[in-house]
Amino acid sequence: MQAFLKTGKLGPGEPKKVSTSRSKEEHSGSATPWVEKYRPRTVEDVVEQAEVVEVLRQCLTGGDFPNLLFYGPPGTGKTSTILAAARQLFGSLYKERLLELNASDERGIQVVRDKIKSFAQLTAGGMRDDGKGCPPFKIIILDEADSMTNAAQAALRRTMEKESHSTRFCLICNYVSRIIEPLTSRCTKFRFKPLGEDKIVERLEYICKEEDLKATKPVLLKIVEASGGDLRRAITCLQSITRLKGKGIDITVDDIIEIIGIVPDKWLDDLMNVCKTKDYSKAEEFIDQFMLEAYATSQVIEQLSERIIYSNELTDKQKTLIADRLGECNYRLLDGGSEYIQLINLCCGIIKAYELE
Repeated sequence: MQAFLKTGKLGPGEPKKVSTSRSKEEHSGSATPWVEKYRPRTVEDVVEQAEVVEVLRQCLTGGDFPNLLFYGPPGTGKTSTILAAARQLFGSLYKERLLELNASDERGIQVVRDKIKSFAQLTAGGMRDDGKGCPPFKIIILDEADSMTNAAQAALRRTMEKESHSTRFCLICNYVSRIIEPLTSRCTKFRFKPLGEDKIVERLEYICKEEDLKATKPVLLKIVEASGGDLRRAITCLQSITRLKGKGIDITVDDIIEIIGIVPDKWLDDLMNVCKTKDYSKAEEFIDQFMLEAYATSQVIEQLSERIIYSNELTDKQKTLIADRLGECNYRLLDGGSEYIQLINLCCGIIKAYELE
């Protein structure tokens, strides 16, 4: 082995080492999640959010970039939009000029004092490889900023003011009400709305074409229905089905139901019919049978709430009582309650609503 270290050649009897870098390169494309693979590379590629795209386009051309606050449901393009804008702004200096912190990082006041403050105080320098001008500031992205403590948000306020000449902030959250007023007043706010059905289908059709998949429009519409305007969830679902079925095989609606965990309409119909009998024993028997199917109770509540709202069989008072019970059960599930008990509770609430007839 000493001979190898000096001459670079293997000694007699020593096993030959095989480089794995080539195999990694060969498989890197197939291993990339489609959510990352088809993430927008420019602001113009962002799906549907026309107002945000137009404002950012003006900022990119004019060089006047404000502090930003993006809020809205998950999977609507908040993080993708600011990352695409940063790529266009900084080019080859993208990694040096960007600090992204997520909810997986510690989000207390110490992080603001250490990581954020130290990065904000750095001077932005360097030239892009393509020779284009690069703005003299950095961007700090705080994803899921609504999970930050109030103390951390208050500490961030001073840093935003003091380092405004060299740093821009982009706060991303689902609930803007959880961001303190002094921060929201320092940012330009943009609401990201759930994506329209046509736009998600269009994006899924593009991915199917690129990945050589066979999926009819009804199948894609079922994915859209299950995703609820969340493009990330829709793309992940499509990739999961492909891993299960393989490329070149027709994807069916049953495959969608199996992968996403949608509760078939048959079970929801049976649940409502059992509750119509106003027999608590039958309802308990049905729940015992239903639990063996291993469907998520949260999914039952989500699908049932839409069905109750648009039902023509129930009165407004009955809808109110059932909706109130749905909300209560959903809250308890999020708090770690038993799925079985909450399903029993839900059925009792529906039976009580039917007893008003």
